[in-house]
Amino acid sequence: MPPRTTDSTPERPDDDPAASTAPEPEITGEREDGTRSGSALEPGVDQRVVAVRRAAVGGRRWRALRLTGCAVLLAVAVTGGAIAVGGGQDRGAGVDAVSAAGALSPGDLARGDLDAGIASLQKHLRTQPKDFGSWATLGVAYVEQARTKGDPSRYPQAQRALKRSLGLEPGNDQALAGQAALAAARHDFPGALTHADRALRQNPYNERALCTRIDALVELGRYDDAAKAADTADDRRPGIPVFTRYAYVRELRGDVRTAREVLERALSSAHAPADVAYVATALGQLAWNQGEYKTALDHYARALAADDAYLPALEGRARAQAASGDRTAAVRGLEQVVARFPLPGPLVALGELYEDRGADGDRAKAGDQYALVDAWTALARAGGANTDLETALAAADHGDKKEALRAARAEWERRHSVHTADALAWALHVNGRDEEALPYARRATATGYRNAVFLYHRGVIERATGDQREARAHLKAALDLNPGFSPLGVREARTALKDLEGNR
Repeated sequence: MPPRTTDSTPERPDDDPAASTAPEPEITGEREDGTRSGSALEPGVDQRVVAVRRAAVGGRRWRALRLTGCAVLLAVAVTGGAIAVGGGQDRGAGVDAVSAAGALSPGDLARGDLDAGIASLQKHLRTQPKDFGSWATLGVAYVEQARTKGDPSRYPQAQRALKRSLGLEPGNDQALAGQAALAAARHDFPGALTHADRALRQNPYNERALCTRIDALVELGRYDDAAKAADTADDRRPGIPVFTRYAYVRELRGDVRTAREVLERALSSAHAPADVAYVATALGQLAWNQGEYKTALDHYARALAADDAYLPALEGRARAQAASGDRTAAVRGLEQVVARFPLPGPLVALGELYEDRGADGDRAKAGDQYALVDAWTALARAGGANTDLETALAAADHGDKKEALRAARAEWERRHSVHTADALAWALHVNGRDEEALPYARRATATGYRNAVFLYHRGVIERATGDQREARAHLKAALDLNPGFSPLGVREARTALKDLEGNR
């Protein structure tokens, strides 16, 4: 069942395909006083206030005042990353060129300035409100904007645009594929798979549907099916979006060499700056996972040469800098990332760097980052997204352990991926239930996926259950694979391994 959304915005006449008046596309901007314009977002602002208050009341009361301040910061950061109509820099990739049919392709949007592309679509739809293809593309663009800018308020907007497209042309594969992408972004992976299959029945060569189908199967833990889906997509629509997913499926099975070769071939075929940044960052992440920090930094440098604002590359570079020992640059880099887009991953990474540094005020700074995770997850829920995995991962080490276990169990009920297995294992561990945790820790490492965090978690759990031999093996494997996987986790892994070696 798709997650219940909190988008309570009533259906407007301009959302009705049968309305006689021209619809007003979802347009937002900023007034001179800094507040947001556009009726589509004003209900979302109320939802943010409600969601953050709910998080503050029902969450960690000892951080309530700090959470309130951080929620304000989060709202400012997300607003700052939202659409400023007409304000985007034109990178010359067709963002202003709407075709005679009004269809600005998702590929054009991805290669150009997303905000300007959205503005072009909105302008076009004011005069051509029955262009179902442009409504579908606008919906997909909102999903992409939510993903790249960490703004889950875009999800309800995407949903309305896609609904409009299907109202105008029932069953059109563009909108069905957009619905699949939206469901995946909201972590409704069964729904994403259903929508992708519907789109592919209409058009077996729809690239977005082919890719989202792989994503959904991966996230559901159906790795054999994901491999077959990747092969199918490669046969039908070979290209960078498919290649990167094919590589990830191979990586999850422990075949790092093939994953690297596929990504290197993809990078050699990439020409658009967005494609170069995307593939080079994937190579950087793969290298970082293997502890190859210099190689990772080289890939991130290439990504940022193509797009100096590409968020995943900025975050990846900071993590590689931290692992290489350049903590000053890492902190500075992650501070810049979270100031723009405060997402859970970089927030936790920055908080841990503060904790590890231990300077005056660092503990409070770390607490601010963890509180921002709470605020972000509340806002994401308000946009209809499921955030249980993010909650479980952050809360297990830096928050309410019981809430971490609740969230991890809920996510496991939905999907059985290696990531959810690891999250549930660790949540059980921090709640003192190691015997129950061990099967999940083993399952997280069963595919051959080379992930130092998973190995570290398994080693700690095995130590707690009394299996010292296996604990030593997995803690050592984690440190050998990626000795900078986490500033706090590495320290704890080394301490545990030293204790185990001393007890031999």
